[in-house]
Amino acid sequence: MNPFANLPFTTSRPLTLGVELELQLVSPRDFDLTRAATDLLASLHHDGRCGDVKLEITESMIEVNTQPRQDVSAIASDLEGLRGLLVEHCRRNNVAICGGGTHAFHRWPERRICPGERFAFLNERYGYLSKQFTVFGQHIHIGVTSGDEAIWLTHALNMYVPHFVVLSASSPFVDGTDTAFDSARLNAVSAFPLSGQAPDVRDWAAFLDHMAVLQACGVAESIKDLYWDVRPKPEYGTVEVRVCDTPLTVDRAAELAAFAQSLARWLLRERPPIDPPMQALVARYNKFQACRFGFDAELADPLARCKRPIAETLAGLLDSLMDDARDLGCDKQIEALRRLVESRQGDATVLRGMARSAGSLNELTRTATEFFAQPSRYHRHD
Repeated sequence: MNPFANLPFTTSRPLTLGVELELQLVSPRDFDLTRAATDLLASLHHDGRCGDVKLEITESMIEVNTQPRQDVSAIASDLEGLRGLLVEHCRRNNVAICGGGTHAFHRWPERRICPGERFAFLNERYGYLSKQFTVFGQHIHIGVTSGDEAIWLTHALNMYVPHFVVLSASSPFVDGTDTAFDSARLNAVSAFPLSGQAPDVRDWAAFLDHMAVLQACGVAESIKDLYWDVRPKPEYGTVEVRVCDTPLTVDRAAELAAFAQSLARWLLRERPPIDPPMQALVARYNKFQACRFGFDAELADPLARCKRPIAETLAGLLDSLMDDARDLGCDKQIEALRRLVESRQGDATVLRGMARSAGSLNELTRTATEFFAQPSRYHRHD
């Protein structure tokens, strides 16, 4: 008997959005990571109008979740409200906060696992990887109407994982070293056995059969054990894109949400042909290219049997999405991403420039806290 056979998929209003951001908690003395999450959360009082604030796996991280929203302007307002709340609360508690996919110089053995049954389980199962998982990502949820649609959209979005990586990359430094990657964060994620691309399951029923096999073999107990790049989230009625680094600003976070929503609308409207087995042949290579080379990456196209520059592909894709973005009311955010592709000045490049100007990675992190403290341009004042 399949224990997942009756797992329901919650119906959501199509293209509903939600954003999660994992943020760095640093000491204003030396801008190393600090152990403050539990104390900060215990003393935080907020009404939840903009979303929620939660613990993550170590005490040096905190996560914010927006409310489910129908448009990007509301997501931007939630992100701005959560940003302002945390910046002020952290300041009162002598803690600084910033974005970025990795902390530039912290030592992972100094991290402390947060209290909680789930975190204890992860620490027991994954050993030192749990503390090394002190990396910071943005997750984007997109509402769909059914489990079958969620599976189709998961496979369709998998083709664009490198594009999300390049647009969000903000983790060039690890252990005090420039890694030569634009997104080194995803190397930490890739160490987990259930990371990577979703398998080629044809529909929701086949996905539940797949989960039953994983559970029977002791590989995974639930969907939350899957660290896939894109995965269905049945309790929310969403598809979740999980590959983005946390940006330096909430504005970039809103732009990435706009990209996800516009792309999903375009995919669901156009229904382009997808071929998950062929995608799987090049998925790891293409993700590596995006992580390592950013806007200079070249993606393998298994159908055309050639390579294509991702900057060129991204520019054309964003042009294709503009009509959908206008209909969704997020054309300003998509236009900002078009300018980003033209300039090739993503957050990884910005961080490298900060490091050169600052002269030390401590000063780099201090500057990153100032970036995060900036109010949003997209905040809706109503």
